[in-house]
Amino acid sequence: MKLVVIGGVAGGMSAAARARRLDESAEIVVLERGSYVSFANCGLPYFVGGEIADESSLLLQTPETLKASLNLDVRINHEVTACDFDAKKLTVSTPNGISTISYDKLVISPGGKAINVLPEGSSSEHVHMLRTVDDARALRNYALKGGAAVVIGAGFIGLEAVEAFMHRGFETHLVELADHVLPPLERELATTVQLHLESAGMQIHTQTKATELHDEGGKAHVRLSSGETIAADVVVMAVGVRPDTEVFTRAGLKHDRGALLTDEHGRTNKPDVYAVGDAVISVSAATGAAGVVALAGPANRAGRLVADHIFCPQTARTLPSVMGTAIVRAGDLTAAMTGANRAQLERANIEYTTIHVHPTQHAGYFPGASMIDLIVHFCPNTGKILGAQALGTEGVDKRIDVISTAMRSGLSVSDLIDLDLSYSPPYGSAKDAVNMAGMVGENVLTGKLKLIYVEDIVNLPADSVVLDVRTRTEFESGHLPGAINIPHTELRGRLKELQEKAQGRKLAVMCAAGVRSWIAYCVVKAAGYDAQMLSGGMRTLVQWLGAEADRVLVTGE
Repeated sequence: MKLVVIGGVAGGMSAAARARRLDESAEIVVLERGSYVSFANCGLPYFVGGEIADESSLLLQTPETLKASLNLDVRINHEVTACDFDAKKLTVSTPNGISTISYDKLVISPGGKAINVLPEGSSSEHVHMLRTVDDARALRNYALKGGAAVVIGAGFIGLEAVEAFMHRGFETHLVELADHVLPPLERELATTVQLHLESAGMQIHTQTKATELHDEGGKAHVRLSSGETIAADVVVMAVGVRPDTEVFTRAGLKHDRGALLTDEHGRTNKPDVYAVGDAVISVSAATGAAGVVALAGPANRAGRLVADHIFCPQTARTLPSVMGTAIVRAGDLTAAMTGANRAQLERANIEYTTIHVHPTQHAGYFPGASMIDLIVHFCPNTGKILGAQALGTEGVDKRIDVISTAMRSGLSVSDLIDLDLSYSPPYGSAKDAVNMAGMVGENVLTGKLKLIYVEDIVNLPADSVVLDVRTRTEFESGHLPGAINIPHTELRGRLKELQEKAQGRKLAVMCAAGVRSWIAYCVVKAAGYDAQMLSGGMRTLVQWLGAEADRVLVTGE
């Protein structure tokens, strides 16, 4: 059999390497249009910033090492320019001219191309992408000189890029069209990330776009929709990627806005043609919605499964739906997510309930304990976990990975209570953050707890009042207007006072993070009150409000 793979890096090289392990006799040819067939794409920003010092560390394999270890015929600087899927032939532009190559089976893994949102008529020699080793090398050369950098796009790559320049001591500007950085992150966590980065010196421009760009005096001048103009030594375009599939769709592969359509084994609509990676439509495990997921993990696994189906179709597993699990560093913070966020659930018309918990990453009494902000979305009828996000300085990856595994296993939010997770004071707690999320989720699922959310509590109707059960000192440092303050330890003895102050109104019970308010909620419910508890307490409220907190909250008595 002759297998031809178009595109190296994650999906393509995974398919080629797995194919060789399954069939020693197969002829396997990899066509890579760039100069590098196997490199650490996700490591590029850290090379720019200097944390990865040696460029060779990014180069995982070369044509020579792949020939020696796996007997792969890897041809770099070979770009497919036309396809005849009926004749099973490819037209390829090579350093030596145009050639034709035939195949028995074909795997397409072209990846994506960076989206350029430069205004019409704009140009600058200082604008760069961050997709290839050559891109990273050019940006590192800029980074070594110092100056000012503008990064357009505050997603994962944009955040990593602007951090790289901050690490080099640059004046950094991050420009994002959405209303907060890291648009997939929920507002309350993204606001915290943004304030943290701003406190470190990053200048962030949200709900803003570049409207004009030109070179003058050796710098790029970026004019923003806010009216501000920034003079920069380098501009990085990091607004995302789109499938790079025109040559294949032109030849007849079915697609959705350029993203190739495949079946459960990665097969396209053409015989013996498979596709994997960033150029392929995937299905969300949380919502069932179809879309492109540009992540290295799913691409690697898909390449392996496609090779399995080509060489061992009887035992090959189907490609799984995608969780979209991702993680990013933001200064001293780490943000991670899996499954769907609110916006995705609402677009899919899926009913959901959200809980917020704020436990520490290990035992609170052990030195160095720090808080994790954990959000979990689940179905209010079945408890099916639909998504989770977390933010903190340590332990965030572990919790999101555990919840992603639980989702893949079909566990409900209540099942999180029963997970037997490793515990020792330096590493965790007897009731881990994941267990605690399960406990709160079960209370909501079974009707023991009724929640209210920050967007509702700041605009309570006249028939409701906030019961703030924090200490007097905490209350005086900042509280919602009109709130009643009775510390939870005094509540049972002051129910008559509460009755006089509440005057028959419904109660919205809150504390700092949701632990004391749960105790108080149980007390007032037993006393006959119609009550709800603020999910996540004051911490979530302040996170949600961000810079608006000082305007909304009042201090003193």
